[in-house]
Amino acid sequence: MSLAPLPLPLPDDAQEWVESRTREGLAAARERADGLRTSPPADVLGVLREWDEVARVLSGVAAAASLLANVHPREAVRTACEAADLEVDRLVTELRQDRRLYDVFAAADPTGLDPVAARLLDKTLEDFRRAGVDLDDAARARLAEINERLTQVGQEFSRTIRDDVRTVRVPPERLAGLPQDWLGAHPADADGLVTITTDYPDAVPARMFVHDAGVRRQVTVAFLERGWPQNEPLLREMFALRHELATLVGYVDWASYDAGVKMIGDGPAIPAFIDRITAAAEEPMRRDVDLLLERYRRDVPDATAIDTADTLYYEELVRQERHDVDAQRVRLYFDFGKVRRGLLEVTGRLFGLRYEPVLEATVWHEDVAAYDVLRDLPDGPAPLGRIYLDLHPREGKYKHAAQFTLVDGLAGRQLPEGVLVCNFSRGLMEHDHVVTLFHEFGHLVHHLLGGHGEWTRFSGVATEWDFVEAPSQLLEEWAWDPEVLRTFATDADGEPIPVDLVERMRAADEFGKGYHARTQMFYAAMSYWFHTDRPDDLTAAMRALQERYSPFPYIEGTHMFASFGHLGGYSSAYYTYMWSLVIAKDLFSAFDPADLFDPAVAARYRDRVLAPGGARDAADLVADFLGRPYTFDAYAAWLAR
Repeated sequence: MSLAPLPLPLPDDAQEWVESRTREGLAAARERADGLRTSPPADVLGVLREWDEVARVLSGVAAAASLLANVHPREAVRTACEAADLEVDRLVTELRQDRRLYDVFAAADPTGLDPVAARLLDKTLEDFRRAGVDLDDAARARLAEINERLTQVGQEFSRTIRDDVRTVRVPPERLAGLPQDWLGAHPADADGLVTITTDYPDAVPARMFVHDAGVRRQVTVAFLERGWPQNEPLLREMFALRHELATLVGYVDWASYDAGVKMIGDGPAIPAFIDRITAAAEEPMRRDVDLLLERYRRDVPDATAIDTADTLYYEELVRQERHDVDAQRVRLYFDFGKVRRGLLEVTGRLFGLRYEPVLEATVWHEDVAAYDVLRDLPDGPAPLGRIYLDLHPREGKYKHAAQFTLVDGLAGRQLPEGVLVCNFSRGLMEHDHVVTLFHEFGHLVHHLLGGHGEWTRFSGVATEWDFVEAPSQLLEEWAWDPEVLRTFATDADGEPIPVDLVERMRAADEFGKGYHARTQMFYAAMSYWFHTDRPDDLTAAMRALQERYSPFPYIEGTHMFASFGHLGGYSSAYYTYMWSLVIAKDLFSAFDPADLFDPAVAARYRDRVLAPGGARDAADLVADFLGRPYTFDAYAAWLAR
């Protein structure tokens, strides 16, 4: 049976498409739920299938709305999508608090169910309980109000970050040090000034290469000030609402509620993990900060500390002088078009995939490229799904890098579709951004390969949330391998990047990993303690946590938390990036560095870790691949070397 991709609307039709799709989807979901409530199937499997159909319809409405709210060029469409998201969340809350529906599942006899269906029943009952189904009418009504307001606050928080693009305007002579292609793309205006925005393709090179310390500081401060002051009251409200929700359903705080469905399992385990990483990173952090300060003092002799207005610039100087790695030379090998082709070739070879451009696909912006993905099987290629790549910045678009679901795949019913949303240069890329592209593509591959099971709940990237970064962090390793890079990283004359340069790049990248780990723990601590302590003064709380965990001092007058978008989606669980990295380092230990494309290892990883989606606990998926439970050892060894 041929499964057609989701037909997307033309830009002029998008608002009506979203609104009608939302109306029809919500009506269909309500009808299915009414049937379950009044005349449920006699067998438990039938009950689960009906509930899964409700989930499939609602996930389809929510996924498309969430995507277009973040990428569509028209504000009216983005606003309509946010309204659709809110309606879906409202109905989900209503259904999960429905006692009659809960009673249908609570009465179901799991005898005879296969392990995945039994898992679905357990997870469904857990969803009802966590939504407060067993509380009184007043408490359930308050929970519904909280959930609706949380959706609104989250949307406004994200919208503020997305739309708050700040600028710094300086004379061109103050931009000495920037690459020539960057300068060529940023001519002076009628006032004789060059505009630098806080979008990544502008801000990162400016902070990394500009010799003028004043310009670097202006750009850094502008970057750190995005979203402030508008987002501060929204965040305080968000933390208060989350705490109220958690306590209403019987948890001591939001972090404990959130951790209950993650690998970590328990809220207090989060600061314990943060402190474990903090201790492990102490010695490498001190070593690297001393080197950074030594180089900084050559220019600022009486300096006792260095802050983030200067760290990228001096990090780059240390790498140049100690490892003979010049990022401006490196970027000559990473033309965006070649990198994109190389990414598809590398992942195609690794996972047995084929990407076919779909030139006639309807897309939301001319920058977007669509590909049908096929998997090579013994009897020929089989359709796996569709991907969209939206990789350059524009006004009104999501400002970071992420994979968005468009369609959750289900075996024999619908193919998975996913979208990569990033903000890369159209010309030459920093190698750092190449690594980011591989990382985010790891989510996309996970979504596709894991989208061929039986149940919507377990489709794609549906593992515990503190595991989801591990497959992406693992794929970063291929963006560091000299032989892999040489297949696509060539300069203007077609010469591949030299092996010894990549080896020096890798050695240079090792510099700073201690203080990068500590910086991540500062962010993780902020995400945790903001939710448990709910401080009135977020700036003071941030400063205290920065002093405790980060090696770099606070920059006066800045409010970085206001643009810390992960406080929305990741809430108290930013620790998950490092938790996942611990697992990713262990996963990589199963691959032979001399043969990263070993078909047996790659196939085992694909089939045992990615393809099951969320059908098993992540720890079991990892143990199945490694042949043992994962450990901290590989990460600790990497950090210490």
